Amino acid sequence: MALYEHVLLARQDVSAQQVEALVETFKGIIEANGGSVPKIEYWGVKSLGYRIKKNRKAHYSLLNIDAPSAAVAEMERQMRINEDVLRFMTIRVEELEEGQSAMLQKRDRDDRGERGDRFDRPGGGDRFDRGGDRGPRRDRPRRDDEAAPETTGAEA
Repeated sequence: MALYEHVLLARQDVSAQQVEALVETFKGIIEANGGSVPKIEYWGVKSLGYRIKKNRKAHYSLLNIDAPSAAVAEMERQMRINEDVLRFMTIRVEELEEGQSAMLQKRDRDDRGERGDRFDRPGGGDRFDRGGDRGPRRDRPRRDDEAAPETTGAEA
């Protein structure tokens, strides 16, 4: 049997429990046709890059599938019929990813170190610190001082 990664986008106005029930329905279709779904990940509600069927957000879910192609084709046919499914994408892979996917690992970035204060870096400072490479502002001549020639009282 072939290995697939399948991502499903469901409408934002359905609840998370309804999305889980929807995913379980599709898992049942795969298992009824001789396949298995070893891992299901719910990624949550995320913003879409553009509107899809008047929706700006969607529930994202990932399914790792080990099934024959006929089972995946039947699942995709059922997804096209279901009005709660906005988009889906199935990709055949050589091996299934163990552990969490990259989307869930993004959430778990608590192990990163502190960013530190901006003043610790060279050139750091707040946005009102006008120093930097240009030097202090008061030492530079203004543009209108350079452009206008000086006039004396005798010429006027």
